[in-house]
Amino acid sequence: MAIKKQFLKTKPICKVTFTIEAPDAKNAFVCGDFNNWSEKKNELKKLKNGNFKGTIDLEKDNTHEFKYLVDGNWMNEEQADSFKWNDLGSENSVLEV
Repeated sequence: MAIKKQFLKTKPICKVTFTIEAPDAKNAFVCGDFNNWSEKKNELKKLKNGNFKGTIDLEKDNTHEFKYLVDGNWMNEEQADSFKWNDLGSENSVLEV
């Protein structure tokens, strides 16, 4: 798993690219406070090498909690900036942009 951040000079936006290695998975989504934890938004595209990848524009100078939803299973990003406990008794990945 990986996260790549690209800050734009002309706009207060950070393009965040999420990549998941899940060659046996059928679908993957990135869900977080930036999309109301929707399981149907921000679907990641499956690549020929078996990875899933997608880019989301997020406003700079913010912190976001998120998780991946891969074939119905919640997963954290190992390379997240930090982790935060949620109300469900598990941790969310935290992204600082």
